[in-house]
Amino acid sequence: MSSAKRIPLPFKIIPLEDEVQQKIAKDFAGYPNGLVSCNHWGFKFSATVTEQEVEDMYNHPLDPRDVWVVTPPKCGTTWTQEMVWLIANDLDYEGAKTPFIPDRWSFVDFPGLSDKEYMKRFTSNPSEKDGATGGPPNLAGDPNRPPPRFVKSHLPFSLSNPRLLDVCKVVYVARNPKDACVSYYHHMRLIRVHDFLGDIELFTEYFMKDELGEAPFIEHMIEAWNLRHHPNLCFLFYEDMKKDLRAQIRKVAKFFGKDFSEEQVDKLAEHLHIDNFKKNPFVNFESLNKLGLTYPDRGSFVRKGKTGDWKNHFTPEMNEKFDKWMEEKLKGTDLTFVQELEKQD
Repeated sequence: MSSAKRIPLPFKIIPLEDEVQQKIAKDFAGYPNGLVSCNHWGFKFSATVTEQEVEDMYNHPLDPRDVWVVTPPKCGTTWTQEMVWLIANDLDYEGAKTPFIPDRWSFVDFPGLSDKEYMKRFTSNPSEKDGATGGPPNLAGDPNRPPPRFVKSHLPFSLSNPRLLDVCKVVYVARNPKDACVSYYHHMRLIRVHDFLGDIELFTEYFMKDELGEAPFIEHMIEAWNLRHHPNLCFLFYEDMKKDLRAQIRKVAKFFGKDFSEEQVDKLAEHLHIDNFKKNPFVNFESLNKLGLTYPDRGSFVRKGKTGDWKNHFTPEMNEKFDKWMEEKLKGTDLTFVQELEKQD
């Protein structure tokens, strides 16, 4: 991985209880072996992840020229990546006309996302590009490619390289958990790597029990929130991007030492507008459809991009239960979330 001295992983990888594993295997076709817990507050990976893979993530090479975007899943990650890449690359729209991953970005935690046993069904003819067994592309990318590297991560800071914030610039995005939950529900029905078989009410139960791949969400966000004053961390809220995208573009540009004109900011905001973003083939992971890794009749990778969509999915009873759960999780912190907007871009 790197010539730097490797740091031992400070956490044990622990399978969930048998009863929970069996339930997960029943409700998620993509996780026949269930999940494992990987840090002090139970961050989850597929049960087939290896200690070597998690230690590789923990020791991901760092360079001061590298840029990271870190979020829990379905918190505007792809949207933010496009904004960050274009700002850091001086608005190179031509350069952005290349596939997102792995051409422009690597995805550090990809090896922990899917069940290796389940993924065998998607193997294709062997090829030099895909390796001896063929199959889906390696979206993790090459961690040792020359800097500057653009890295996407859903890992919490406690599972990331401990030197990350001291070496690299990191943009972190938090989102209100209700909308993140709804978006993750649709994502896990769309992507066959997960293949959730239940309804939104059942999924919400899994979300609140933190029994999902790359959950818990709130602990992830609290951990980052407590680091928000670090000079190498730019902390954003998805809802602020929806409310005033231009202001957030300026905030990120300042973080990277860039100064853009009003016209340049307007052009980038238009490029990132959800109506245009949904039509952009370079960010919509269309390659997943060609590989048979999605259910095309269930939508697209970039979905609605709305704040408050949870109201179209939660019953009053679900909402009351979720509110109590959030209140308990956020006790003792000053982190709060905007759940609705009067006006959004």
